[in-house]
Amino acid sequence: MKLIINTLTPEEFLADYWQKKPLVIKQGFADFEDLLSGDELAGFATDELVESRLIYKRNEENVDITNETKVVNGTKKANGTKNMNKVWQADFGPFDSYEHLGENDWTLVIQALNNWLPECEALIQCFDFIPRWRFDDVMVSYARPGGSVGPHVDRYDTFICQGSGTRHWRVGDNGVHKEVVAHDALLHVETFDPIIDVVLEAGDVLYIPPGYPHEGVALEESMSFSVGYRTGSAKDMHNAFSDYLLENDLASEQIEDPGRQICRDSGKIDRTDFARIKQQLFDALSDDMIRKVVGGHLTHSKCLLDLPEDEYDYDVNYFLEVFNQVEMVRVGGLRCLYFEDGAEKGRFFVNGDEIHFPQSIAPVIPLLCDNQVLTFDMLAPWMEDAFLVSQLTAWVKKGYWYFDDE
Repeated sequence: MKLIINTLTPEEFLADYWQKKPLVIKQGFADFEDLLSGDELAGFATDELVESRLIYKRNEENVDITNETKVVNGTKKANGTKNMNKVWQADFGPFDSYEHLGENDWTLVIQALNNWLPECEALIQCFDFIPRWRFDDVMVSYARPGGSVGPHVDRYDTFICQGSGTRHWRVGDNGVHKEVVAHDALLHVETFDPIIDVVLEAGDVLYIPPGYPHEGVALEESMSFSVGYRTGSAKDMHNAFSDYLLENDLASEQIEDPGRQICRDSGKIDRTDFARIKQQLFDALSDDMIRKVVGGHLTHSKCLLDLPEDEYDYDVNYFLEVFNQVEMVRVGGLRCLYFEDGAEKGRFFVNGDEIHFPQSIAPVIPLLCDNQVLTFDMLAPWMEDAFLVSQLTAWVKKGYWYFDDE
């Protein structure tokens, strides 16, 4: 699978469009095929571990009362008309039936499909000109004719890859768009004027940066796969730092000010004291701590991984015997990242945990983090190291990596 961005190179796309403006990429993928069938998708939606949603509209009766009255059996009654309004609804899985929804106007959405379906990796790799620390997940949407999730604004970048069927997409301009609560689980925006109005066919891709309102409506039974990228908010990062400080009982030092001058205004925090307070906060955030917290936060999966309930009963000898013959694949959704200067010291992060390798095998870290599939030959220069073999065996037992024939 290969992505062709119209006549643009990835460098030109990043310079001209990334986080700047939306782009329609006609036939970005030649001969694109759905990553799974509708029946397979419905199978995932029956699993309580998989995050799924149904979004649809339900008819709701509305009586319009006028000021005019009529007499019925001697009693005055207000004239009225009954209207049927379609009201947005959202249900959360697992689901085992869709018969009550009818043939039209509903959508099934599954988050983090890449955590459960290995075939997603080939799609994700097409966008690896963006670093994996920015990657969020692959969301799949199956829609019946008229199905939609409604007009909304996302806070992340998304590449909507059209699979089977067609959808009509409208994208508005960036700016202030009034939000409307269409349902407790659905935050929509009011009607917008489109700057993009297009029908996507199989293989087409629509890139939408944060802040641009958009809405897609299925014209027929269809499926789309959205590859999303986000960074996490500053609020989330601050919460992670607070948790780290509390868990490790750090930053308990008080401000010291032995050279303090006499105070003339007892209620004032002067510039010197304000500078001391700021410095106290900055001193708590060393580079090493920032790497620990950020690395752990960015590699922590927001959705469950497809891991075994109990560790596999593997030992080092079994691991070496199998790995000599079979590729080792990282389980979908497992996040492995390293800082540029941290890898040189043998430090990196796997699934929220900081890992320390001896510097003698530090060169293996980029191979582990940059590649979804590992072979014995790739790691051969370090496979005599007992520490590395032991660690790889432990990860395979946990299900973080698995052998391709299992």
